[in-house]
Amino acid sequence: MTSNAVGRSEPEGYGDWLADVKARVRATAFRAARAANTEVLRLYWSIGRDILDRQERDGWGAGVVDTLSRDLRAEFPGQSGWSKRNLYWMRKAAEIWPTEEEFVHHVGTQLPWRHITVLLDRLKTREDRDWYAERAAAEGWKRSVLEHFIKVNLKAQIAAAPTNFDAVLAPPESELAQQIVRDPYVFEHLALVERVTERNVEQALMNRLQDTLLEFGRGMAFVGRQVGLEVADEKGDVDLLTVDLLLFHIPQRRYVVVELKVGRFHPGQAGQLGTYVAVVDHQLRDPEFHNPTIGILLCTGKNEATVRFALAATNVPVAVADYAGLPDDAKAALPSVEELQAVVAKEVGRAARE
Repeated sequence: MTSNAVGRSEPEGYGDWLADVKARVRATAFRAARAANTEVLRLYWSIGRDILDRQERDGWGAGVVDTLSRDLRAEFPGQSGWSKRNLYWMRKAAEIWPTEEEFVHHVGTQLPWRHITVLLDRLKTREDRDWYAERAAAEGWKRSVLEHFIKVNLKAQIAAAPTNFDAVLAPPESELAQQIVRDPYVFEHLALVERVTERNVEQALMNRLQDTLLEFGRGMAFVGRQVGLEVADEKGDVDLLTVDLLLFHIPQRRYVVVELKVGRFHPGQAGQLGTYVAVVDHQLRDPEFHNPTIGILLCTGKNEATVRFALAATNVPVAVADYAGLPDDAKAALPSVEELQAVVAKEVGRAARE
């Protein structure tokens, strides 16, 4: 017998058994919640299908949605989900995914209904909806994260990012690495940078590291900034190389070297980044556990043809992408420094009077 923290006697091995029971309870609760979510979505899809069929077959007008919303809310006053807007989403879900199998087993078992309403509301094609649904489920995106990636057009960014991954990495490594990179990156917090230098940009990205990592994508972890790498030759000569940002993509188990450049891309930068990637791959990567290191060069302008030639000239996996802060129209909507100072002074004065 053993004693726990509150003085109770427990049989030998009880603690390990209790931990196992707790784990099973949590797993069962998760499966039950997932099953309940599936049943709710099956119900929602069937109601949407009924509305569609009645309108197409029996000529029912749009007013049936208003009537059904009123009657269901009267019958089930404690339940949410019977608003007119939600019923229209149900109808749209049945229209986009015509069979229950397509909807429930392809989308419904992966995402809650609120995520699905974002797909229905913000996207135009079945292809885009399926793509974002798959990524959101695989990477565990919250609804706000899903909305963010749709807003910045992640699907197009990933497809557009120029890389040499196909040439230097074998599939499926090349496809996986491509999924990490996008073009452009939009770091909204760079709007606060007054004097644009590489060091100021780097500092702004670090000041709001969580936002920065979110833009790089889910699963990206911060390893270090201005990471020094010592490279020695047989004669004992040592060079010190400095990596701007070193990240690690946890799902793919690979280091990601990020170099920041203010200004347009030029070919020598691809060679420099390739050197850093090769050194990180040699010194930090464990081939038994880690996939090949990749590099991302972030610049503020590029000639696509020059990028393609530069990437073709290196056998190290690198990508080149633009980055920016807020677009000009969004910046124009922000208050000026003077306006912000005036608001702060007003609030300070009010607090003093109180």
